Amino acid sequence: MTSRARTLYWGDLTTAEFASLDPERTIAVLPVAAIEQHGPHLPVATDTLIAEGMIGEVIAQCPAHLAPLFLPVQAVGKSNEHIRFPGTLTLSAANAIAAWTEIGEGVHRAGLRKFVIVNAHGGNVDMLPIIARDLRVRLDMAVVTCSWMRLGYPSGVFPDAEIAHGIHGGDIETSLMLHFRPDLVRGELVDNFAPASLSLEREATILRATGPTSIAWTAEDLHPSGAIGDARPATAEKGRLTARYQAARFIALLEDLTRFPLSRITPRRTARTQE
Repeated sequence: MTSRARTLYWGDLTTAEFASLDPERTIAVLPVAAIEQHGPHLPVATDTLIAEGMIGEVIAQCPAHLAPLFLPVQAVGKSNEHIRFPGTLTLSAANAIAAWTEIGEGVHRAGLRKFVIVNAHGGNVDMLPIIARDLRVRLDMAVVTCSWMRLGYPSGVFPDAEIAHGIHGGDIETSLMLHFRPDLVRGELVDNFAPASLSLEREATILRATGPTSIAWTAEDLHPSGAIGDARPATAEKGRLTARYQAARFIALLEDLTRFPLSRITPRRTARTQE
């Protein structure tokens, strides 16, 4: 019987092999993404392709003492803000929450309690804490949620205005796609998709398109093309630096969660009827 190299993919294991996993060390990771329009120059699979590329970067950097186990990328997310553009696929928030919660339940049935949901699409963000809290309350799981784009950026690579406003198919995502899948970037259609959020910031006191005082929007509210941001300065090198930086930050998160003892999760107690 030949020995196998370690795998960091959930689907590579046999059912018998889950019994030998250490629940303190093993962290199930659920990547969630989207299939939705990304303007004229990027494919509808952009978020999913970035998620897959980031997983590859994490695996390439991952030290041997860490034991993440990547579940299949959930390619279709909640993308109703893009449904007026052909090619966009979406789940309702209720269906996405239900599906990803049930995946978390499957992780628990496999004997694991550390669970990270890592997101590649802004429209999924608000659902993730709901899933995390439910799994914590019902199953005593240690659940962390994060988004690649909220792990930060290497210093000096992108201007602050683009980080704040170039949220969809701008410099950042176009650079990542030039790094991961340059064959799918329509370079002749790259442009400055200057978003309406810039003028809103100038005109309003605290009303914004994103953040704690944000107005609900659909993609065409911010730019008629559906892309949002200035994609013209994008380069593969910027994408490489960003992927390397965000993967390192994600690995730091895995380090923290590995050290986090499950004993700090207060177990459920059976409620007693008050007399």
